[in-house]
Amino acid sequence: MAIIVLLLTACSHRPPHSAQEPSMSQPLDLDDVIRLPAPGNNGPVAYGFAPDDRTVTFLHGERNALVRTLWAWDPDSGERTEITGAPGGGIREGALSLEEQLRRERKRERGLGISRYTWSKGGDTLMIPVGGDVWVQRGTEGPLTAVAQGVQVPALSPDGQRVAYVRDGELHVSDVQGGAAQQLTHGAAESGRTHGLAEYIAQEEMSRYTGFWWSHDGASIAYVEVDEGHIPVWRIPHQAKPEPSWEDHRYPFPGADNAKVSLWVVPADGSAPPTAIPLRTDAPWEYLARVAWLADGQLLAAVQDRRQKRLDLIKVDPATGEQRVVLTETSEHWINLHHLLKPLRGEPGAFLWGTESTGFQHLVRVDAAGNVQRLTDGPWVVDAVVGLDEAQGFVYFTANEPSPLERHLYRVPLAGGPMERLTPEPGWHDITMNRAADRFLDHYSSPQSPPSTVLRDISGAALATFPQPPDPRVTALGLTPPELIEVPLADGTVLHGALFRPEGEGPWPLVVRVYGGPHAQRVQRNWGLTTDMNAQYLRNEGYAVLKLDNRGSARRGLAFESALKGDMGNVELQDQVAGVQQLVAQGVADPQRVAIQGWSYGGYLSAMALARFPDTFHVAIAGAPVTFWGGYDTHYTERYMGLPSENAHGYEVSSVMHHIESMRGDLMLVHGMLDENVHFRHTAQLIDALFAAGKEVTLQVYPGERHAPRDPAGRRTMLERELAFLERHL
Repeated sequence: MAIIVLLLTACSHRPPHSAQEPSMSQPLDLDDVIRLPAPGNNGPVAYGFAPDDRTVTFLHGERNALVRTLWAWDPDSGERTEITGAPGGGIREGALSLEEQLRRERKRERGLGISRYTWSKGGDTLMIPVGGDVWVQRGTEGPLTAVAQGVQVPALSPDGQRVAYVRDGELHVSDVQGGAAQQLTHGAAESGRTHGLAEYIAQEEMSRYTGFWWSHDGASIAYVEVDEGHIPVWRIPHQAKPEPSWEDHRYPFPGADNAKVSLWVVPADGSAPPTAIPLRTDAPWEYLARVAWLADGQLLAAVQDRRQKRLDLIKVDPATGEQRVVLTETSEHWINLHHLLKPLRGEPGAFLWGTESTGFQHLVRVDAAGNVQRLTDGPWVVDAVVGLDEAQGFVYFTANEPSPLERHLYRVPLAGGPMERLTPEPGWHDITMNRAADRFLDHYSSPQSPPSTVLRDISGAALATFPQPPDPRVTALGLTPPELIEVPLADGTVLHGALFRPEGEGPWPLVVRVYGGPHAQRVQRNWGLTTDMNAQYLRNEGYAVLKLDNRGSARRGLAFESALKGDMGNVELQDQVAGVQQLVAQGVADPQRVAIQGWSYGGYLSAMALARFPDTFHVAIAGAPVTFWGGYDTHYTERYMGLPSENAHGYEVSSVMHHIESMRGDLMLVHGMLDENVHFRHTAQLIDALFAAGKEVTLQVYPGERHAPRDPAGRRTMLERELAFLERHL
């Protein structure tokens, strides 16, 4: 499920209820609100360390922050040097293949020019994919050379001497020095299958964007074969194009068939044909969630059952086919996938893993024999492993131990023992660590502090500050951070929220900006909360704005998240109602003028709010809403709702259409007709149901947009009309 944040732009008329201006250096205008990136966020992205483990590389746009080139920073001299611009002008919206458009949708990628780069794990090879083409160079000064064109998901070999990629559904390998490509797999065109590509469900819902994996020695490649031929086609016509055209997608709906995925291994030099690796457990499995090579040359595969209440980790010897299940996890709720699987190079066959067996995501170490040792514990969650120092015996990770609103860097001994926090400043720390795990970049912000980046040694001591010019918009606009508030529930649960309060005296009309779904957290102690320019503009126009993370949202543990199990669109809105009621009781919100606005899952909750809680919510703007869960995909929907055959009532009452008769208030629906994630059919069926019930609805349709609107002119029109809708009805 996509998490999309849209901005409301200025309108030519101010609402009659406008209050005094907030204490800003200058009023917000249209350009301030619509411009991306937001104030203070125009700095470098995609930090990394070059092979020397000292030089810092990054992407940055000097003139246009979204059109990026590749740079290097020497922290000793302080010098910044441009390594290379984007070959051929780089990525440009509207000039991409369908495959590249869809990849960017799955990755939520907005950057242009150069949008990504990769250093080889060994050697000094730099790879820059641009659209469907692959370029490489040696180090930070070598000439840029084209390696392959018209390909998907390129990946460097560990030594940087070769690039593997998929072309026309088949896995290929090319030498970075040039020469003919070696095709490793065959038969895709004839069988309708693909080799080396992740299926839609893996990309969109499992965050598994690749379908092949190099072995550590570069001798072999494991890959998936995907068969989707039995899944009916969902056709999306290009309604706005002058000539008839369309896209066909194999989209698995709840209760229906998924793609058939199998695991194979092939020598990287093509010296032998591929070998199938049939994965066996004592219970049927449905999803191949994770694959990794271990240091001893064995494969580790994580598979889930259809209901996602069981996960098996299977260790396989690809040479003999011998395999065994080394770990099985079960849950009465569901198993959340993660990226905490890290092989240990110094202990062949051992690895790090993440488990929610205690109800909170924590790190464990699994040795070659399958023995499990817990490394972290407590009522908080581990977010990511950012570094391993096996020589010194430490794993470095980020977590929210002091508060669900923060992120910090910690380390803990691989042998077990007390953990140590390395980032003392309260707020949000994004960490990039070098390979030796002896220094790291700390990208830090808080609601009061725009992002800054400091190079630190492993003790946390500052070595150098990244030379990032300040964004003049931060000073010019003088944005006021929102108030962080708490909303206690009757059962003792405390929800975290952010309130954008206008100047003057309330009560004010209230706009609730919601996402509300699993795997998302909107209220965090970082600068991004302050630069919600939609909320800032609305506050400037005299609206109070509330952002509240209801039960079901992320980073609070499985019990908090699973409160919505089997009955979506209910508990989430009960919590949003509690937030509104608290603001009404405090004199902040006018109980007769409350709106709710969201996109995707937030669009679903916005439409459902008028149906289930029309006494609280009077206006709703629902963008790309899922209006019935039988029309979304298998892996996401069945995780939370179960199978349709086992929870027919839950699917029925979780549909917006089930509550049409009770729906009151003013509703605007916004949707792109090329949306291949939440199909336009969701909005179309809701419109039909509303019309059949004699109810009115305001509609914004964008024939050329997908799930995440990208066209600047269309986005501007969309957001102006949304604001005018609020002015008219609230």
